[in-house]
Amino acid sequence: MSALPLMLLFLSAVALTFQSCKGKSKSNNLSAATDSLSDDALMDTVQRRTFLYFWEGAEPNSGLAPERYHVDGVYPENDANVVTSGGSGFGIMAILAGIDRGYVTREEGLARMERIVSFLEKADRFHGAYPHWWYGDTGKVKPFGQKDNGGDLVETAFLIQGLLAVHQYYINGNEKEKALAQRIDQIWRDVDWNWYRQGGQNVLYWHWSPTYGWEMNFPVHGYNECMIMYILAAASPTHGIPAAVYHDGWAQNGAIVSPHKVEGIELHLRYQGTEAGPLFWAQYSFLGLDPVGLKDEYCPSYFHEMRNLTLVNRAYCIRNPKHYKGFGPDCWGLTASYSVDGYAAHSPNEQEDKGVISPTAALSSIVYTPEYSMQVMRHLYDMGDKVFGPFGFYDAFSETDNWYPQRYLAIDQGPIAVMIENYRTGLLWKLFMSHPDVQAGLTKLGFNTNKQDVRQK
Repeated sequence: MSALPLMLLFLSAVALTFQSCKGKSKSNNLSAATDSLSDDALMDTVQRRTFLYFWEGAEPNSGLAPERYHVDGVYPENDANVVTSGGSGFGIMAILAGIDRGYVTREEGLARMERIVSFLEKADRFHGAYPHWWYGDTGKVKPFGQKDNGGDLVETAFLIQGLLAVHQYYINGNEKEKALAQRIDQIWRDVDWNWYRQGGQNVLYWHWSPTYGWEMNFPVHGYNECMIMYILAAASPTHGIPAAVYHDGWAQNGAIVSPHKVEGIELHLRYQGTEAGPLFWAQYSFLGLDPVGLKDEYCPSYFHEMRNLTLVNRAYCIRNPKHYKGFGPDCWGLTASYSVDGYAAHSPNEQEDKGVISPTAALSSIVYTPEYSMQVMRHLYDMGDKVFGPFGFYDAFSETDNWYPQRYLAIDQGPIAVMIENYRTGLLWKLFMSHPDVQAGLTKLGFNTNKQDVRQK
């Protein structure tokens, strides 16, 4: 992004209620301003600013989300033009919410979605699955790792989750909107989920490479962030997996059930490699998939399970066994993000807790813990421009290390805007869940919903 648009972005951002946020010298004034904002006004300020990451900050050719955005323009890996498939799935849901709220016009939104779909129709795919990264100007795969230069089924699922919401938004619209929905339907039908069973096994594999084949060798078992992949694979009208792949592969014939307590809070599921995972495990699959009342034979309530996982994360940060500065009831949230040591999947245990707070963790949990998440939102907003910039809250910070990088990651920004919208109106949940293929997939796997299982507020 050139200096001029960035300056304009900052000027427009100022108009969005950030006038008094100039650092610690003005913290009292900002606190007063924040106190005067209603919850809805504060949520809208945060949602609007985060939406800008995917609107103003989009890679120009593809219209997709850049993997990362650094305010200082310094990219050690020279990857400013690299776009991300999963983060873009989250981003197009954030854009949908922005269209619906009038942040941009419906015509502007449709034009952006058409640009995105045109890119996806031509970009590198591998048996219908997209890679983790592309070069935004060419659509050619950028390897995520040496052997990870092909299809990434998990990131594809995150992208498809967003595209199916877009499909439902436009399917009953005008002729141009209906035409776009039909193009999205073809992308959805082209994903060969069965190929990623590696020879018909009852499990899905994360990666396949045209040069390295199955050498990544990563069968996906639960529980983690990948549940949406199995649901979409079952839902596919063209390459749908048998239900046994979910039961044998994801749930491992019931081994996914492992009742235990962490921080005195009950969890029902087994969390891969840890007692309680990072908070993106409670978020990525549920941006479109509505957890309220959702259950199957392995979990009596996915909403309450994810709520408890969030409460574990909060309770750990309040206990703060490593005595980090700033941790507490108004500043909690551990998840995968930038870190003082590069990038890390921060989790509520002493080994993986590096004293780094990632705003996306608590803010994207607002559907589960609204009062507690709003407490964090207000506190972070009061911290001023140390943590709040042109595209919303920066990715991560550490008060202990006096570390406040002005950097963003798409896969963290997206859930903030999407989950705020889901808390406010349920828009993305309603769209995704209304897709008939999604409903068929849930039925196939034995899921059901009971809306009497209402959210606890």
